[in-house]
Amino acid sequence: MFDRIIQFSLNNRLFVVAFAALLLVYGVYVIVNLPVDVLPDLNRPTVTIMTEAEGFAPEEVETLISRPLEIAMNGAPSVERVRSVSGIGLSIVYVEFGWGTDIYLDRQLVNERLQSASAQLPDGIVPQLGPISSVMGQIMLVGLYADTTSPMALRTLADFTVRQRLLTIPGIAQVIPLGGEVKQFQVIISRERMKSFGVSIEDVETAARGSNVNTTGGYVESGSQEYLIRNIARASTIEDIEQTVVRNVNGV
Repeated sequence: MFDRIIQFSLNNRLFVVAFAALLLVYGVYVIVNLPVDVLPDLNRPTVTIMTEAEGFAPEEVETLISRPLEIAMNGAPSVERVRSVSGIGLSIVYVEFGWGTDIYLDRQLVNERLQSASAQLPDGIVPQLGPISSVMGQIMLVGLYADTTSPMALRTLADFTVRQRLLTIPGIAQVIPLGGEVKQFQVIISRERMKSFGVSIEDVETAARGSNVNTTGGYVESGSQEYLIRNIARASTIEDIEQTVVRNVNGV
C-alpha cells in the first residue's frame, strides 16, 4: 500500500504539489480563524440543578433531594452522566449530555423530568435550573463575619444587599447565599385556647397563609375618574400578624 502511494506521487508530481499547496492554504486559514480562549470549555453540554434546603444536613440532602433527582435524570435522552454534590442545605446535580446536543433542548428535557421528580421531594423544596455556564464557573467563595452582628442580620445583608450587588457585575451568572439564620416569623399556638374556641391547627395554618396577600376589588367610577379598590393585607410587622382573623363564627 505504501509503495503504491509513493509510485502515484512520483507519477503525478504536479497534482501532489497542487494538493499540498491547497492543504497549506487551508491550514493557514484555519489557524488564523481558530477561536482562542484562556479557559476553553472542554466539558459536555451540562445542565445544573440547584436545590436549597434550609436546615438539612448533608446526609439528608443526599438521601431526600440529590438521589431522587439523579434517578429521575438518568433516564433522559442523550444523558451521558449524572453526578451530584450535597452540602449543608444545598444540593447541586450536574446532568451531562452527549457532544453536539442543543443546550436549550437539554434544559427543556431536564425541566420536564423535574416536574415528575418534584413530587418525591420534601414539602417546600423547589429545585431550580442553574444558568447556562461551564462547570468551571464556580470561582469564588465569599464569607461574611462580624463580632457585633447576629447571624440573622448577616444573612439578611447577604440576601438583599451583597447578592444583589454581585449580580450586577458583568460575567456573574448566579450567587447562592448559604449559612446564617434566615429571618422568619413564627406563630406559636396555644392548644388550650384553640380548644376553647374550637379552632384546629389547619385553621391557623390556612389563616396565616391566606392573610398575607393583597387582593383587588375592581374599581369604582365617579364621573370621569376611576378609583381602584384594593385590600392591603400583606403583613409588614409582627402586629399585623397578630391581628389575623383565624375563624369567623356567627360574625364573631
